[in-house]
Formats: sequence, C-alpha cells, structure tokens
Amino acid sequence: MATASVHSQASYAQRIAFVAEMAARLHRYGTTAQRLEAAITALSQRLDLECEAWSNPTGLILSFSDPRKPLGSTDTTRVIRLPPGENDLHKLCEADRIAEAVANGHMSIAQGHTALRTLDRPPRLRSRIMQVLAFGLAAAGVAGLWRLPWLDIATAGVTGVLMGLLDQFVSPRLNWREAGEALSALVAGTVVSLVAAAGGPLNLNTVVIASLVVLLPGMAITNAMNELSSQHWVSGTVRFAGALTTVLKLTVGAMVAVILLDLAGLEPQVRASRPQPDWVEWAALGVAAFAFAVLFKASLRDYPWVMGAAVAGYLIARYAGDAWGNQSGIFLSALVLTAAGNGFGRWVQRPGALIRLPGIIMLVPGSASLRGLLTLVQQQDMDVGQSAMLGVLNILMALVAGLLFGNLVIPARKNL
Repeated sequence: MATASVHSQASYAQRIAFVAEMAARLHRYGTTAQRLEAAITALSQRLDLECEAWSNPTGLILSFSDPRKPLGSTDTTRVIRLPPGENDLHKLCEADRIAEAVANGHMSIAQGHTALRTLDRPPRLRSRIMQVLAFGLAAAGVAGLWRLPWLDIATAGVTGVLMGLLDQFVSPRLNWREAGEALSALVAGTVVSLVAAAGGPLNLNTVVIASLVVLLPGMAITNAMNELSSQHWVSGTVRFAGALTTVLKLTVGAMVAVILLDLAGLEPQVRASRPQPDWVEWAALGVAAFAFAVLFKASLRDYPWVMGAAVAGYLIARYAGDAWGNQSGIFLSALVLTAAGNGFGRWVQRPGALIRLPGIIMLVPGSASLRGLLTLVQQQDMDVGQSAMLGVLNILMALVAGLLFGNLVIPARKNL
C-alpha cells in the first residue's frame, strides 16, 4: 500500500520523466541493449506504466502508455539521442539503488530525480589523477601478464600514462574526440618506436598493444556479439561496426607512426622475448585487476568484488585453457563469471555487472583483433591476417557461448 500511495502522488508525466531519465543514465553507464530494455520495462511496470523500450548504442526510443486509461489515449513517445556509453560501475550501482528505492516506495519520484542529479558532479582532481595512473598500471600489468622483458613493461607503463593524459585532454573536446583513438595510437607507436630505436630492442607490436589496452574495443565487440545472439540485430550491428572502426583508427595511428619514423631514418630494434618468471605474472595480475577496478570507476567498497572477479576470470581461463585448450578455458571462465554475476544480483541484490564485467575483461579479443590488423597491414599477407582474425572469431564464439550458458546455469533476477 505504501508503494501505491507514493506512486499515486506522482503524475503520469512525472513517472514518464523519471523512467526516461533512468533509461538515459543506464545507457550512459554502459548497459547493453537487452539488459537496459528489460530493466526499464520492469521499472515501468512497478511505476504503473506500460513501456516499450528500444535501445541502440547511440540512442533510445521509449513508448509509454497508462494501463488504467483507454487504449491509445495516453500514448507518449520519447526519442533520446545519446553518445555511446562508458562503463561506470559506481554510477550504475547508484542508479540501480535509486530505482529500487523509488519502485519500493521508499523514495518519491521527485526525490529520485534529485538523487540522480547528484551523480552529475564533475570528477574530482584525485579521481582524474587515478584514472591517468590506471592507464599506465593497466598497460604495465598486461605487459607483465604476457611476461615481456622489464624494458618492455616499463615502456608500456609510461606510454600508458601518456595515453591517460591524452584521454583527459581529448574527452571534453568534441572536435578532438573523433580522432582520439588514432591520435593515441600515433603517440603510442611513436614513443615505443623511439625507445626501440634508441634505448634497446622491444617486442614492438606487443608493447604498442599493451600501451593501448584501455582503448581497445574488446568489451564492445563482446557486447555486440552478445546483443546479436539475443536477437537485438540493430544494436549489435551498430556496436560491432563501432568497435571495428575503433580498431581501424588505432591501426591507422600506429602505422602513421611507423611511416614517420621510417622517413626520419630511425630503425626500431625488434625482438621476440618473454623471459619473466612466474612471480612477475602473479604480481602483474594483481596490478591489472586493481587498474581495471579504477578504470571501471567502481566504488572503493566494491574493489574486492571487482578485483576478485578479474583475477578469477583470468585464472579460470589460464588453467582450464592449459588443460583443455584456449577456447575451452575462455568458455568456462565466461560461463562461471556470468553465472556468478547473476547469483550476485540474485542474492546480494546489487548489479551483477560488478562481477560480470571485470570477470570477462581479461578475456575480450581486443588485443587479438588489433594484432591481426597490424600484422596484415605490416606484412601485406592475407594468410597471416586471416589466421589472426580466425583466432579472434574463436575467442568471440567461446565468450558468447559462455555468456549464454552462464545465464542458463543461474538466470538473472536483476537485469543489470
């Protein structure tokens, strides 16, 4: 009765405005189409609305009606144009908490609007510095996981910090944003090549990829395939095209750097060496897990969940892959982490994305796709490029299969 009385005090227009605002925020915080549509449909029903939601990576269409009024008399449609979302676990959890409070009658819709607006505070200087450092830690951590030599790890870490600074500069400037990935790859390729030419030999392509790891669209590719398998054809196709465009921009930037250095007469020294002992990989796993907790913008209290999920995803894929093959390891890891995320949402009553997203971040095929395209362009060899792309396809199939079967093992009660 309390819930009904709270909702009855809000007008039809106020309820629509709250649901539309919530949908836009979930989109902004990186929610995939099928989960966003299901979450908004469920929220609308609890607010005595009927809503048909349609989501794609660049916008929303929400069609509302009042089930208590004659059919067609209250139809309202909202079309919301939005940029592609970015993963923000803290704001996603807060939006979920606010939606639950409003739906349960613990908060009025006006109070819910006010609470949502508090999420728009600009990031503090400390948060921005942490984001920049996390770029470097993620790059160094991934280089360590690949057991690269110390010079390679240091170069990747320093270049990663430069990528973070460049991201802070580019993000608020619309006229720079379109070329942001290409510019980042140009800077990364130039810095790494200069070190290889003047400082010592490097695993050149691998260090460039590690430096750019935060910008790689592996999660976008995985989400796109997940949406396509869920029969969200438009959203999946658009997201996949956007991810491929990002890979092309990164490749273009890296190749321009190589050409410029060649014109300058510099010859980078290239080697293939992975000499590190086991303890370096273990240390790098902790560093990478911490970096991704920062990059996913998780709340401090959620760091153990996020880091634990990232570590678990990597270890399951690593050891199951050693036992049964790489694709089997990725499949099992995606299955376990998806089921664990659904269980987390079911029993802890918080978004399963806290477990699911960091759990599969170590598995996504972004680095493999960039490596394949770089190899294809550098060697002009279709056979080599096709072999690399086939590897990406195998990773994608294993990931999507794990996500689908994980949802069968423990069905999601919370859509987020």
